[in-house]
Amino acid sequence: MSNIHYRATTSLGLASLGAVLLAACGGGSSAPDQVSAAAPAAALSAPPVALAGDVGTQAESSARLSLKPSNPLTPAPPLGLPAPIGTTLTTLQLINKSIYQQYNLPLTFGQVFAPGAFPAGTGLVGVYAGAQLPLQVNIKARHPDGSVRHAVITAILPQMAAGQNGTLALNAAAAPPPVAATGPEALLASGFDSTVKLTLAGQLYTASAAELLRSTAYQTWLSGPMVNEWQVSAPFKSAAGVNHPHLSARFAIRSYRSSSDARGKVRVDVTVENNWAYEPAPKTFTYDAEVLIRGKSIYNISALQHYHHARWRKVFWPELEPSVHIKHDTAYLIASKAVPNYDQSLTISPTALTNMKTTWDAAKPAPMGMAMVDKYMPATGGRPDIGLNHAWGAMYLLSMDERAKEVTVGLSDLSGSWPMHYRDRNTGQPVSIVDYPFIRDVRISGDSFNRALNRWEDMPQCTPAIECKTPYTPETAHHPSFSYLPYLVTGDTYHLDELHFWANWNLINQNPGYRKHATGLVKSHQVRGQAWALRSLTQAAYIAPDDHPLKGYFNKIVDNNVDWFTATYVTANSNQLGFIDNSGFAAVAYTGPGGPKTGMSPWQDDFFTSSIGQAYELGFTKSKTLLDWKARFPVGRLTAPGYCWVDGAVYALSVRATETSPYFTTFGQAWQATFRAADNTDLVNSTGKRYVDQPCGSQLQADWRTQLEIDRKSGRTPWLAGEMTGYASSQEGFPANMQPAVAMAASTGIPNARAAWEVFAKRTIKPDYTQRPQFAIVPR
Repeated sequence: MSNIHYRATTSLGLASLGAVLLAACGGGSSAPDQVSAAAPAAALSAPPVALAGDVGTQAESSARLSLKPSNPLTPAPPLGLPAPIGTTLTTLQLINKSIYQQYNLPLTFGQVFAPGAFPAGTGLVGVYAGAQLPLQVNIKARHPDGSVRHAVITAILPQMAAGQNGTLALNAAAAPPPVAATGPEALLASGFDSTVKLTLAGQLYTASAAELLRSTAYQTWLSGPMVNEWQVSAPFKSAAGVNHPHLSARFAIRSYRSSSDARGKVRVDVTVENNWAYEPAPKTFTYDAEVLIRGKSIYNISALQHYHHARWRKVFWPELEPSVHIKHDTAYLIASKAVPNYDQSLTISPTALTNMKTTWDAAKPAPMGMAMVDKYMPATGGRPDIGLNHAWGAMYLLSMDERAKEVTVGLSDLSGSWPMHYRDRNTGQPVSIVDYPFIRDVRISGDSFNRALNRWEDMPQCTPAIECKTPYTPETAHHPSFSYLPYLVTGDTYHLDELHFWANWNLINQNPGYRKHATGLVKSHQVRGQAWALRSLTQAAYIAPDDHPLKGYFNKIVDNNVDWFTATYVTANSNQLGFIDNSGFAAVAYTGPGGPKTGMSPWQDDFFTSSIGQAYELGFTKSKTLLDWKARFPVGRLTAPGYCWVDGAVYALSVRATETSPYFTTFGQAWQATFRAADNTDLVNSTGKRYVDQPCGSQLQADWRTQLEIDRKSGRTPWLAGEMTGYASSQEGFPANMQPAVAMAASTGIPNARAAWEVFAKRTIKPDYTQRPQFAIVPR
């Protein structure tokens, strides 16, 4: 496995699989946008001023409200209960990264809330340095009970001393009345513009944010007394006014208000896309790009190869960019269940953080670039980008380290480089399998022909193919969760779009018939692909704004998949052990001692269990029946009679005697069948003793294994009693892959699940998760 230093080991049983080893890898309710109002924001560039007595919170639109002083030390109530007025829901740490004192700092960030904690009809106020701080809270998503799930929050700090570290408390407050939304007219009147120029084959193409804001319908993402963000997009135009057929620009113009400066501070978020679905003759374009703001050139890149169906993003602050690191409350994020229950007892290694940043910087991330992630996703081998979150995201969650945040957010920016972004010109959204039920990214036979509408619905292909050459190969079975966490903590729509693009691509890259067309089933992927496709779908559905066009779309597809898997496995009682057996590519395709197609991969199945566990934690309650059934499999491999838990994370497990035999009905049968020689005779070492006769977890068992290594001249270090099979010390080994599934199972309340975790937790050899904690998930 690449980039991993494992202890040398030799697998027991299913020895004939070595030649075809597939290493373990990845594979609410509707409500309008809401906003808080506040007292007029302090000047962005003036000396600090005292805050007014009126402070702001969010409401159905935006508002102002006079509040009595609140106690910032009031403890939060248990999660799931509404917070009394003045109670702190959560806190954030704010760190001045500058060596200088900063004044009137605009800060905008995303924040999730536990179900019930932030009820409808209530608001928020900040408390910083002992004083109330006005907040603007744009509510984006709500839980089914109407309480806030996700919001984008803005505050303006009066001042921060050099190197200062302060706490911003988000306290419950009464809800204010609404305030009318504001358009970009004042900003445009100040002379603002942002222009992107592309010089392509000697011809100049341009896109102007000011022109688009004046002449086209803009979308408002943030609205309120502190900040407004307006978003526009259009194709690049030549000097003759001709639209480029493929290249387009998207602007997100964020304007902060100031009482002393009519212009305030502006953040310009620019995305350049080569993404149109169904546009003929897709290709890679090479051009020079320049970004200007108020006529001043602020970014240039030459001879950029812009790959087909890819996009790139840059963010600019024409004035001085606020230099503040925002640290969310890890414990609160985890307790909200928006992210898995990573082991908070871990202290992320400072060396690992330093090495991560060094690797990131060495890659020199730039448009159409990629860092740290395997460019060829189908490559086998354990690696840090696979999991419910990738390793760097998990490091960020557990450390809130600025470097880890830079990498986590930066990887989401770069995820636009992959050639799988298909945007519908008619809707402006990722192309829908409901609108195009026969859609596919390639044409194979007639599977993408829609007879009802007499049209082909596969994507146009490059002619010649060299026109679409790209260094990146995406794959569902190994795609990381690039953008869920970045959107969660920043509230930037670029990351939301990326999350939607990836979740959707996992649908359109399948045979339309296999996914049941508009139903959107993911059953035809490899089992690990089913796992990661469901992970991305549930993350997209959970965090999408309630008024987003794709909210219902993704929720329906998640629902369809949960229904199908429940009917296929639970209702139909597919097998007694709880594994995925008759969906997907190569579910039971391994050659074991009993012959071909008798073995399956527990680690891929564990990915599936952990993804269903996350779906349940995110509030998809229908998945509980499926989770209970799936949890049997990791629990049984650790506690069932006749199965040795040391082999709970074996690479491949025999689940039937022959290809035509029924599945085993007990875990003991599966274990006995797995640990035989390749010719299906007893597995013995040079002492003549059988492996299956050794006491499970004992020194005798470890000595038997060590002798087998000596017999095979493997050079492996001696086995220890209680050391699990499958690279036990590796952060990407099979026991590590198993850990989230066992942790999720232990949280379900099914029989023996907690006992299974206790067995697993007492294993002799464990990974050093302070280096890469993507699988360091523990029971709730």
